[in-house]
Amino acid sequence: MTFKRWINISGLSPSSAKKYSSAVFGSISKWAKVADLVDSSLIEISDPQEFENLAEKIKQLPIFIERNEKGNNMYSSALNKYYEYLRDASNELEEDLENIIADSSYTKTDKISLIKSRVGQGEFRNRLLSFWKGCAATGYKTPSMLIASHIKPWRDSDNRERLDTYNGLLLAPNLDKAFDTGFISFDSKGKILISDVFESPKMLGIDAHMKITLKNAHQRYLEYHRNVVFLDFSV
Repeated sequence: MTFKRWINISGLSPSSAKKYSSAVFGSISKWAKVADLVDSSLIEISDPQEFENLAEKIKQLPIFIERNEKGNNMYSSALNKYYEYLRDASNELEEDLENIIADSSYTKTDKISLIKSRVGQGEFRNRLLSFWKGCAATGYKTPSMLIASHIKPWRDSDNRERLDTYNGLLLAPNLDKAFDTGFISFDSKGKILISDVFESPKMLGIDAHMKITLKNAHQRYLEYHRNVVFLDFSV
């Protein structure tokens, strides 16, 4: 689950989700980088304890103190929210699998299918391999190097959507990671969208000319990804 989505389901408004995301991945990341506290964006940090230690150093930066005071503590609130998010997200996969196993409404076969879908394996992956024939964006065809990625995140999908071929992209690892974290998405015509907070995408072989071929059934899933996952702060 992305930070943007986590804030939304925490009860805060979409505008608050955008404000906090923009603060963490935009201004605060830039201040931390200039101060040589990080090499790139704070989005690269996934360990809650590491982030908590870093946040304490960031809060001592003169520019942070100044901007935070002017912004009525908005930047410190953003850091606190991101720490809470990392703490919750660190147990996400384990919680999802435990919920499937504990749900008595599922048959044993259903549980196996959902568990494999959650970890990107099983029938869902086979369907994507058959549909895409290779990486959806590059055409790279070696199956062992490709990842079955949900467009609408697994946790936000119902059981039908979790196994729906059209809710999946087969991607090379670099593209899968960028797509899953919201650094990239695709518009309704399949053209790649690259977030402004994605540093040096070309170094990972990701450029603005990439495109995927879509069916109508993909559209609602990609619309969800653009609205909920993609790190777009342009509006």
